[in-house]
Amino acid sequence: MAANWLPPVLLTASGRPVFLPGEIERCLLSAVDLEAEENPALPTLRSGLLVLTSHRILWIDESSSSGCAIPLAAVVHVFHPKKSLRNMFASPRVRIQVSTSPDGRVGEKGTRSEMVTIVMRGKTDPDVFYGRLLEVLRSRTWEASEESEGRERGSGSGEGSARVRMPVVGVSGILRKEQEMWESTDKSLQEAFHDLNALMSKAKEMVQLAENMRQKLLLGSNAQASANDDELGSKQEIQDWLLSVGIVSLVTKESAGALYHQQLSRQLADFVKLPLEKAGGMIALIDVYCLFNRARGTELISPEDLLQACALWEKFDVPVMLRKFDSGVMVIQNKAHSDDEVFARITSLAQKPDALLMGISPSDAALTLGIAPALAKEHMLTAESKGLRLLDSWVLGFLLRLPLDRHNILSINFSSDDESFLITRRQQLVKVMLLT
Repeated sequence: MAANWLPPVLLTASGRPVFLPGEIERCLLSAVDLEAEENPALPTLRSGLLVLTSHRILWIDESSSSGCAIPLAAVVHVFHPKKSLRNMFASPRVRIQVSTSPDGRVGEKGTRSEMVTIVMRGKTDPDVFYGRLLEVLRSRTWEASEESEGRERGSGSGEGSARVRMPVVGVSGILRKEQEMWESTDKSLQEAFHDLNALMSKAKEMVQLAENMRQKLLLGSNAQASANDDELGSKQEIQDWLLSVGIVSLVTKESAGALYHQQLSRQLADFVKLPLEKAGGMIALIDVYCLFNRARGTELISPEDLLQACALWEKFDVPVMLRKFDSGVMVIQNKAHSDDEVFARITSLAQKPDALLMGISPSDAALTLGIAPALAKEHMLTAESKGLRLLDSWVLGFLLRLPLDRHNILSINFSSDDESFLITRRQQLVKVMLLT
């Protein structure tokens, strides 16, 4: 319905908008309506989440996971909120004039104009939103992004046609290649350190590039494309590098306001996809805390904020969840994660001859499952609680072994501190099982 007169918005799996290159969110408002006052034929969008960014005004219907946008380039004028006795008892409104095409679609190069009213039904100060909207419109960040993209396309085509590269042959060719590399590096450093604004611009471009590559990696993993060992190795290196780059548009208390934990929860759900894929579908909460704060840079979150954001996943349709083991260890895992599959792999490991003699430790299970030893130990404890395994805690460490025979040998308790005696006794029990 919204696509009839407003451009659609792409959303992530958690319901967060997919931002354009260089786009940063500036303000979030809940329970917002969009009305086309002068054209009753256009449908009214009711009770959605409004996100003001440096490029667009986004309206998201969280119930249907859909959204639309008003490009700021299409905004002709913004009217100050009216203050009167009548308006004191009504929802605050901010009216904007946008350019539209003859068929009523909002766009940058429209031939007509339409009045769109932003109705704020939540507890929001319209003057604050009006001030931030004016600030974003005056900065005209979207024009700088378009110009930088145009320069990159122009420079790429110009270099290919005007510059002829000489072949790298012999020592002189190697020296020439190193000289070109140093000149390119020197030029990049001069551009980056020209002033602080240029440095920040370069940093935003790198973060955006990393986010684009991250999205491509996620799409590639979903498609389950085949690759050789070299390609898998390079992909692993790229994933490790992307985890240290950062997040494109951070959710902060200043921009999100009362919606801070809700939007932080959605952004966290998008962020943990790549670490979970790398860690085999489960990762400790403390590891997520470190990775997420490293990606946020100076905008760190507290452990309480992280717990509250994870707890909100139960209300959202996201593919991840927070889990707490009986021992108190908290992890984040995919909803598709199956304990039965993990138990089957542990069973297969424990049935090997060496495991029957010596047992298996959390480190052995961790190598098989591709997870941390602490999490492997939790899986072993869970298997024990379900009656699938017997866990012995003895001097050699925390070991797991299968029942050794069918004649109540399982009930034997080892109490000796002699390490060699325990090993010999276990081997004797295995022989008894084989003979019987």
